[in-house]
Amino acid sequence: MTTNILSKSISIQTIGTSIFAECESNVQSYARSMPAIFTVSKGAEVWDEHGRRYLDFLAGAGSLNYGHNNPVMKHALIEYIASDGVTHSLDLHTEAKARFLAALNEIILKPRGLDYVAQFTGPTGTNAVEAALKLARKVTGRKTIVHFTNSFHGVSLGSLSVTSNKTLRGAAGVSLENTVCVPFDGYYGADVDTIDMLERQIDDPSGGMDLPAAVIIETVQGEGGLNAANWYWLRRLEAFCKRRKILLIVDDIQAGCGRTGPFFSFEAAQIKPDIVTLSKSLSGYGLPFSIVLAKRECDQWEPGEHNGTFRGNNHAFVTATAMLLEYWTTSEFSEEVQRKSAFLAARLSAMADRFEGPVVDVKGRGLMRGLKFASAARAKSIAARAYQYGLIIERCGPHDEVVKCMPPLTITFDELAEGLDLFEQAIADEFSGRAGVKDEELVESAA
Repeated sequence: MTTNILSKSISIQTIGTSIFAECESNVQSYARSMPAIFTVSKGAEVWDEHGRRYLDFLAGAGSLNYGHNNPVMKHALIEYIASDGVTHSLDLHTEAKARFLAALNEIILKPRGLDYVAQFTGPTGTNAVEAALKLARKVTGRKTIVHFTNSFHGVSLGSLSVTSNKTLRGAAGVSLENTVCVPFDGYYGADVDTIDMLERQIDDPSGGMDLPAAVIIETVQGEGGLNAANWYWLRRLEAFCKRRKILLIVDDIQAGCGRTGPFFSFEAAQIKPDIVTLSKSLSGYGLPFSIVLAKRECDQWEPGEHNGTFRGNNHAFVTATAMLLEYWTTSEFSEEVQRKSAFLAARLSAMADRFEGPVVDVKGRGLMRGLKFASAARAKSIAARAYQYGLIIERCGPHDEVVKCMPPLTITFDELAEGLDLFEQAIADEFSGRAGVKDEELVESAA
């Protein structure tokens, strides 16, 4: 078999599923709870090697806002590749990049009154965060970065220093310095004003905090439990930063690109961050692509001072441009997302009422919402049941106690309702004691 293992005629059945256990690192994560071998995907649907259909409420952890193999972007990409368009270009000028920048500026930035320049970083979200932190320190000449409880900004060392999860931070193996973690909106309850706490600590000469270079925040904490900052709190945070000449960085890597309705998650708060990071669904097609958007006065880099070999992903420029032209030239798509968001919110609220006690809260905003369960073990079991029923869904939160609904924004209402029916059935079977699936299958998929 060794001589022809790469032949197109060799199937996964020939290779065997043991290849993953034999050759892939223990760091593997998602596949532990969803062990199928997936072969085909379209829109909100995915099929495994046996032809079984699943509905996708994970959407590439927010990288597939416009669905799997979106036909508009697929056509643009195939046409570009077939014409021998430039694939890799470092930061050289290309037609694909020019068209993307023009579309971004004319369709997204100018209509929102945002005078940002775009910095092309390495291809992942954490690359954009690393660049944003470096830029903030360069612009201000200060070192300290403020981040929030339950924050997640990536797992490279700089990004990890502003990520609050203890397990992830512990994997660094070194001290994570020059950052301070402060309480997010509502962390101590609705009656505690955490902006006042931050302001007092910075203004107090014995507060123990140096004047920061920047504050970095997710308006909805995707991995931290779907905690959504309210608009008034965000406006107060922006005003606080302006008064003290602290740069405000919004990490819109998961919550942006339409996930909460508008293109940027902070639009409804009517704030204009100094720096914004985008990745995940920026390419529109799941291709790796990240940028930093910075106010023009913050663009103080020297040429080549921050770089990356793969900051010129022209295939991603092509699909991103197609995405902007297809979905963002009018308000129609955003309004449709908001209608789906309202539907999702209503269904989750009804489930919370039905299962009051085991379900303690409805979390999130837009099409990134979920249910917080009193028991993390129950949440794990429910996600495993849902997977067995044909729904790909994951958990988040400090203890993974929140089951998170994050379908493609292009999902149909019928598909959204079908997926929520499967989710509700999984909850009902969990708390009624009905087996639903074989116990050993449930235990295996929950492991």
